[in-house]
Amino acid sequence: MMFAVMKAYILLLIWLLFFNCMSSCNGQPVFGDSLLHLDKTIVLKDVKGRIDHLDVNLQDQVLYVAALGNNTVEAVDLRNNKVIGSIKNMDEPQGICYIPQQHEILIANGGNGECYFYNVHGFKKVATVSLKSDADDVRYDEEKGKIYVGYGSGGIAVLDANTHQQTGDVKLPGHPESFQIDSKLQLLFVNIPDAHMVAVIDPVQLKVINQWVRQSPAANFPMAIDGVRQHIFIGYRHPPKLIVMDGKSGQQIVAASMVGDADDLYFDGESERIYVSGGDGYISVFQFDTLNTCKQIANIATSAGARTSLFIPQLKAFILAARAASGEPAKIIVYKTE
Repeated sequence: MMFAVMKAYILLLIWLLFFNCMSSCNGQPVFGDSLLHLDKTIVLKDVKGRIDHLDVNLQDQVLYVAALGNNTVEAVDLRNNKVIGSIKNMDEPQGICYIPQQHEILIANGGNGECYFYNVHGFKKVATVSLKSDADDVRYDEEKGKIYVGYGSGGIAVLDANTHQQTGDVKLPGHPESFQIDSKLQLLFVNIPDAHMVAVIDPVQLKVINQWVRQSPAANFPMAIDGVRQHIFIGYRHPPKLIVMDGKSGQQIVAASMVGDADDLYFDGESERIYVSGGDGYISVFQFDTLNTCKQIANIATSAGARTSLFIPQLKAFILAARAASGEPAKIIVYKTE
């Protein structure tokens, strides 16, 4: 009798483990591990809570990490694999960008809506721009010296990288999440999940010139673009879908299932691969080609909650931020692309 009970228990345990594995990431097993080679792991020993966006100083190979839950920004030396600085007393830092001409970083704080400029040599604050609330994702147009910051219940602020002044504003029908600059089309594409839309902005006129509304899938958070062929890659969370759209018409080109709770998405023009990191604990990798087909070629296991990342094509590196959990410290995980 005891043997039969133990056997039944073991079989149930095996079934539960199998079901959990197969039901994660839309029922897809782990595969394609060779497409991302684990290069190194850098521990962020004093960082707790959620980690948001990342950016890099390529010349010095220093990574800047918006540690939202820790109210700090961490500077990580990628050459020597160590934290070299920590900017404290932030208020939910979310967006971050490095400005090479000024040797500065801009930090967008979600808590108080303030954008801080810091010199990266010594981490001295040099300026503050106050937005209304919830300063979030950031994009830098290096050619024009303009910084775009999504904020509040619906706006994109335009900041001058040289003068540290706000020079413009675009009103939106909801809080903007990820957005991208298409230099060839001279447009901004903005995800607005609360309005179920992608807004198309003319950055010269500072106004929305088109709205691409989609009710399902919903919750469009991460975005990337192919500036050569004018394709927009959008990650939806409900259900988890990668949608490829035509950047001129807004028409859907292709759709594919992907990792859940996605927060960052990148397109590598050289390999024509798409990388998506999600909080469900996976990195989804897709191959996109000139025939407009999109095939998933990898589903790489990470850890739950590790949803923010940075793809650095110049270093052939994909960097994932993993928050502290289950007794493990927060980490920066560096993969080399194939």
